Amino acid sequence: MSAARYDLVIDQGSDFAIEFTVSTSGVAKNLTGYSARAQLRPSKSSSSLSATFTCGIPTPTNGKVTMALPYSASTGLTAGRFFYDLEIYTSNGSLVSRLLYGEVTLTQEVTR
Repeated sequence: MSAARYDLVIDQGSDFAIEFTVSTSGVAKNLTGYSARAQLRPSKSSSSLSATFTCGIPTPTNGKVTMALPYSASTGLTAGRFFYDLEIYTSNGSLVSRLLYGEVTLTQEVTR
């Protein structure tokens, strides 16, 4: 399975959260034994990390993965374009699957 592109728009200074369902042939994937991780960077090849999303798999049997970025993380970033990807992985690291990738547009906050 190859990763799907999904671009995001995040408002600077606001809490952001999204939920995805991982499925194969229309059936939710059982994610028991998996964890999730996602990072935000200024370019795809950058070694600089802009932010780390808080990721979770609340109920592994329904295939849902959550990804969140608190307002405190986005407030410190300069508005503009970033890149992210979301992966699931097993605890022993024997399996890593990139689920999503894309651009993030961080819109500038006006009210401070």
